[in-house]
Order: sequence, then C-alpha cells, then structure tokens
Amino acid sequence: MRRRGRDKTWNPYLAGALAGLLAIGSAYVTTRVTGRTEFLGASKTFVRVSAALERAVLPARVAKSADFKDERLKTDWQLMLLGGLFLGALASALTGHAFEWEGVPELWRHRFGPGVLKRAAGAFLGGAVAMFGARLAGGCPFGHGLSGVMQLSVSGLAASLCFFMGGAMVAKYLSRKGDRYE
Repeated sequence: MRRRGRDKTWNPYLAGALAGLLAIGSAYVTTRVTGRTEFLGASKTFVRVSAALERAVLPARVAKSADFKDERLKTDWQLMLLGGLFLGALASALTGHAFEWEGVPELWRHRFGPGVLKRAAGAFLGGAVAMFGARLAGGCPFGHGLSGVMQLSVSGLAASLCFFMGGAMVAKYLSRKGDRYE
C-alpha cells in the first residue's frame, strides 16, 4: 500500500479493497475449511476476558452469575482477532505517521473540556453501552457489520444502518453549527 499525497496516510480505497479481500478469504476459510457457519465476531471474547478478570477478584460472584459461570478464557480465533486488530491498527498508525499519544482528543476537549477523568468516564460508559447492546443483539457491530453485510443478511444491513445513523447523530452533535470545531 502506498501512501497518498502530502499527508502520508494510507489510500482508503486500496485499504478498503484489501480489507474486503481479506474478509472474503476469511469467510471462505471459515466456512469451507473449518465448516463453521459464523465468523468475524468478537463480543463473546470480551465476556470471557471480563469473566476471567472478575474471577480473579470475586470468584464467588462469578460462580453465581448466569452470564459468567460457564465462561472460560481460551486462546481461540476470536482472541487472536482482537489482538490482531489492536496490533494491526498500531502498525498502520505507526507506518502512516498518524500515531500520537493523546489523553483527551481535541474534539472532546472543545466540546466537554480538558478533564481526563470526564473523558475516561465517557469512554467507559460508551463501552458499557456498546457491550450491553452487543449482548442484547447477539453480536457486536464488527460481527453484524462486516459479516452480516458481507453475507447480505437483513439483520446485518439493518444493524449497520443503525450504527451509521447513531454515529452520524453523535458527529452532528459534536460539530453543531454556531459552535464549530476548527
């Protein structure tokens, strides 16, 4: 992948095409080679990691929890997918010269102030709501969005539309006219 222009970022069309080819290859291997009917999802791994962390601190509570008692952390393709997503994003940011340490993003600072604790609370709350939604919907946005759209499933298309609309509403709220972020 070659960088484009002066900004030295990755070409989004090439990156998108390669991601699409990777998804097709992944779907083929998953369904034809391993015989599985589902692929590209990771919300269950977050539950397993949460259960393992809570089991280390409050084992009696985990034993009583219907959600956690049968969950065991295991090194499977979902855990490797999450690790690969993190490492791939890091590698892309480093090679695209876009990596920077940032406690409070500029847009957040502009809208809500410079408080790191407020930002951390917002991030935690957003993650909790997203995880609740993922458990309620039977999968995460990644699984519904990529896998569902790739299979042209109605639920995947509907979920992706809702994710897009939710993101557009938040972006509109954060970038309101009269209080323009520059």
